[in-house]
Amino acid sequence: MQTILDNIKKVKEASYGFALLDETKRNAILHTLAQKLRHSHAAILAANAKDLTNMDPSSPIYDRLLLNTDRLNGIATDIENVINLTSSINKQLESTKMPNGLVINKVCVPLGVVAVIYESRPNVTLDVFVLCCKTSNACILKGGKEAFNTNECLFNLIQDTLAEHNINPNVAYLMPPNREDSTILLNAVGLVDVCIPRGGQALIDYVRNNSKIPVIETGAGIVHAYFDKDGEVNIGRDIINNSKTRRVSVCNALDCLLIHKERLNDLPILVDLLKEHNVVIYADPEAYAALAGNYPANLLCHAEAADFGKEFLDYKLAIKTVASIDAAIEHIIAYSSQHSEAIITQNSQTASYFTQRVDAAVVYVNASTAFTDGAQFGLGAEIGISTQKLHARGPMALDALTSYKWIVQGTGQIRGS
Repeated sequence: MQTILDNIKKVKEASYGFALLDETKRNAILHTLAQKLRHSHAAILAANAKDLTNMDPSSPIYDRLLLNTDRLNGIATDIENVINLTSSINKQLESTKMPNGLVINKVCVPLGVVAVIYESRPNVTLDVFVLCCKTSNACILKGGKEAFNTNECLFNLIQDTLAEHNINPNVAYLMPPNREDSTILLNAVGLVDVCIPRGGQALIDYVRNNSKIPVIETGAGIVHAYFDKDGEVNIGRDIINNSKTRRVSVCNALDCLLIHKERLNDLPILVDLLKEHNVVIYADPEAYAALAGNYPANLLCHAEAADFGKEFLDYKLAIKTVASIDAAIEHIIAYSSQHSEAIITQNSQTASYFTQRVDAAVVYVNASTAFTDGAQFGLGAEIGISTQKLHARGPMALDALTSYKWIVQGTGQIRGS
């Protein structure tokens, strides 16, 4: 226990010097890391293969853990894209000269020490370090045991890169995967500035309920799409298919389709492409009746109450029939995790009403929920999708890893009574 705490203290101490690096130096570190990643595929894939042997290949979560040459090249490209972004660290955000001559400047600064607890996505190991390096933050990484070999291999690349640039190695720390060690991290008041959990609802709940340090909730997505009475069928079919099947293990994947009762006749067309992916549908009575005989019987089930408000992370989809847009919104309010919600409609007034009423980090009109992603928003890599409202919301990238401080310059002013 003391060793873990001592290492966290070392990260805090190292963070002060790391914050002083200029952007040219930080970019050089990231460039070296990208190059090392491109030349280390064999070692990384061997480590990843060890982790994969302990996971059921039929599990959708298997895809989260899986790395291959294309994905590694994609991660390297993402690192290079971050290099080309402009960091706002030390940027003057505001400047005001007061009547008494004081000049008050608002300046962007790093958060300090950023801790991320995550599950089976080894790419997060690099994403977090890259974004933290670009914004002068030290980082603590705590991945799950299912990806430990891969995470350790990737972390060794980070450490080799830091050594090559004569940077204190303690600016990045990979914690052991033991869950009990999380308690030490979550109680590190004064040493860790923020903790970001990335994973399922159970992990997020655990961190929120046990943390004494600030937490930004990310990850869990209970995602809905509402097909309105004025929706266009072909647009709806493509959006539903892409939102559900592009990658079922990600947090922006569609979980529940809401359909206006006047459009039930179009439901077989709307879900037609899902058959190719063997998506199991859990339909309410009205939707079930519309699909019976039009969707494979072995993939069509009667919905139960527990099927709504569930993040499936699998080739499964719930369908609920609603009588109005207000009924759709009420359902979303009841079950949403405030991640990503969508409406499919050709009625601009209805779309505007939906975007105003639905409270989520990202609200879509006639577009797939698969776009909830930092890179797709032009932000480079992301550290997570925040589902809360304080500090950051939606895809969290460079700006979300900064705060600000006020610098007041005077010429001897004092304050009277």
